[in-house]
Amino acid sequence: QVELVESGGGLGQAGGSLRLSCVASGRAISDYAMAWFRQAPGKEREFVAAISWSGRTTDYADSVKGRFTVSRDNAKNTVYLQMNSLKPEDTAVYYCAAGPKYSSRSYQENYDYWGQGTQVTVSS
Repeated sequence: QVELVESGGGLGQAGGSLRLSCVASGRAISDYAMAWFRQAPGKEREFVAAISWSGRTTDYADSVKGRFTVSRDNAKNTVYLQMNSLKPEDTAVYYCAAGPKYSSRSYQENYDYWGQGTQVTVSS
């Protein structure tokens, strides 16, 4: 069993930056591909970014490519999402997830463990 706890959300300005963290407990995250998803009000949850177990490979949704960076520190059992050049449309609850297959990284069904989410609100 893996417990994931996100932090770092809050209110950001358009053009500004926020950094989200996801700390895992219960099992080493080095066994898992890790991802970030988000859900805006009235919308379905969507894929944001993923990182392979080694950290060597990453992938991003087109909407955040070039602005967001996902990284991991397996020694600290932590995954990060650096969000730069924020836009109001980035406003959402952001979720961290852990799953077995990086090859299925954008599919929610791939992920066995989810955090409770952290709210990010970007003002214009």
